Amino acid sequence: MRELPHSWFADDAVLIAPKLLGKIVRHGETLGRIVETEAYTTDPASHGRVITPRSRIMQDTYGHWYVYFTYGMHYCANVTTNKVGVGAVLIRAVEPLEGLNLMRERRGQKDPRQLASGPAKFAQAFGINKTQNGLPIQGDFTIYDAPAPPEQIVAGPRIGIKAGTELPWRFYLADTPYVSGARRPKSA
Repeated sequence: MRELPHSWFADDAVLIAPKLLGKIVRHGETLGRIVETEAYTTDPASHGRVITPRSRIMQDTYGHWYVYFTYGMHYCANVTTNKVGVGAVLIRAVEPLEGLNLMRERRGQKDPRQLASGPAKFAQAFGINKTQNGLPIQGDFTIYDAPAPPEQIVAGPRIGIKAGTELPWRFYLADTPYVSGARRPKSA
């Protein structure tokens, strides 16, 4: 498999989010297919709306991991985008492919559909934490190129947020049991 080059992430988050679907993410011994993403720029729900020390990475980099701690208990992993401007794409859900026993151990969960079917689940199953924040997307924590059929990509409103819910910046692959939650938008 071919790693995505750094330059691949230079485009706008809203354009990159659907293109990440079907790509393969690897962290250490765990490997999975990205099946759900959400784009964030300077919209009301974004950490990049106001640049802080935590969110500065969304403005200053592209092609890096933005990992943050949320709700005092979970990590979430994003890829930074937008060579010019502010952007990141949250990886919401991943279909586990390799390292399932390690994922099961980390999550205390046997059902493969529940191992990485949400942003916090993905981070826990793949052993992602704050130490990966700011790392370039390469080497031991990378994303490989793999196609997703365009007809399987569905767009709809983002979930789990209170502001900016009208923006159709959540993308997922149709007909997969690995997406987060039961709330699926209708096909576009």
